[in-house]
Amino acid sequence: MKKQEGEVRCMTRRRESVWDYPRPPCVEPESRRVTVTFAGVLVADSRNSLRVLETSHPPSFYIPASDVNTGVLEAATAVTYCEWKGAASHWDLRVGTSMSLCAAWCYERPRRGYELLRDHFAFYPGRVDRCTVGDEQATAQPGDFYGGWITPDIHGPVKGAPGTETW
Repeated sequence: MKKQEGEVRCMTRRRESVWDYPRPPCVEPESRRVTVTFAGVLVADSRNSLRVLETSHPPSFYIPASDVNTGVLEAATAVTYCEWKGAASHWDLRVGTSMSLCAAWCYERPRRGYELLRDHFAFYPGRVDRCTVGDEQATAQPGDFYGGWITPDIHGPVKGAPGTETW
């Protein structure tokens, strides 16, 4: 993948401390298979996702829209703002009678340096049934605000639990 002007990227090793990640965050390609499952449906399946890495946070995975079953996504009214990436729109997941509010988000017009995130969806692991990276199941970053994925190769402590707001 060729680096574009103004793009923020980094490369990391496989046993990782979240305290070695940069601030501002960086974006890097992820070749391991990344999946998201909700209510028995494979919502996303990709070998072309992106990881966003930021100090004290486990990675967030951004999956190309072409690898997401967008038919189960419904636009939510929530909008959040990242000082680095810009405004994020949120998406509910609906599979049959099962619904997860604001289970995904995307940056439709990411700020400079994060253009690679356009046309990608990120999912909160705590709002779906299962997320995997390679052969490993991911668990949710503590708290309800951040969407990091914790796998056995990620080490903390990580931001998100009560008392970590000022990290």
